[in-house]
Amino acid sequence: MKFTVTMKRNHEFQRLYHKGKSAASPYLALYCRKSRRGQNRLGFTVGKKVGCAVKRNRVRRRLREIYRLHEHELTTGYDIVVVARVKAVYAKYAQLDKSFLSLADKLGLRKKAEG
Repeated sequence: MKFTVTMKRNHEFQRLYHKGKSAASPYLALYCRKSRRGQNRLGFTVGKKVGCAVKRNRVRRRLREIYRLHEHELTTGYDIVVVARVKAVYAKYAQLDKSFLSLADKLGLRKKAEG
């Protein structure tokens, strides 16, 4: 993740939940808020409802990879939190990918296509 730093502090997540914009799908919820940084800050939340540690980590790895592959398409200067829902465990990779991109479009995180 070239243009991204991870968010780890609880108060940063809480600020984003309360003051940020959000969009949701059956598999994911995405929260974002404009920041004054030149790079994105990214956080992942996968709750215990999703399953045991193995399942939670698998979902987290998939989401991290989806973000990494599409990072160049996203505008910089945002704080982003990706929240995995219970259905994310049973979703195929392509479904998670499509869901992430559609939520990013809803929130205006993707760069506009030139041409």
